[in-house]
Amino acid sequence: MTEIAKPRPEFRNINAITDLTTYRLPPAGWVSILHRASGLLMFVLLPFIIWMFDASISSEISFSKFKAAFNSGLGFVPGWFIKLVALALIWAYLHHFIAGVRHLWMDATHSVSKEFGRTSALVTLVLGIGLTVILGAKLFGLY
Repeated sequence: MTEIAKPRPEFRNINAITDLTTYRLPPAGWVSILHRASGLLMFVLLPFIIWMFDASISSEISFSKFKAAFNSGLGFVPGWFIKLVALALIWAYLHHFIAGVRHLWMDATHSVSKEFGRTSALVTLVLGIGLTVILGAKLFGLY
């Protein structure tokens, strides 16, 4: 007697319009995507980073202007928006750094198990967001 073959699983490509809203990405996938996004954000905002560095160390007058930009704004850009951009840079740097250390650790120790990948991804996400909240509270003058 011949057995009926089980239907084989159907693999298909993910449709960006219909499937992305229901697709559940694992934490390691989120860390990977956010690692790339944070690197892109830091690259795009490099002129702002250079301006902040230059204005903060050039002279006492430029440092006063730098502080005033964060408090009252710069031209038509309000100060709260400059603080939000700085907060985005803080998150981007922290996430990129922590995720980079995670990747280096996994490469150096050959820790490539599924469980370690999930755990280290969750630690990366929690540390990045937690440190961003702490430094953001300092940036916005909550302590």
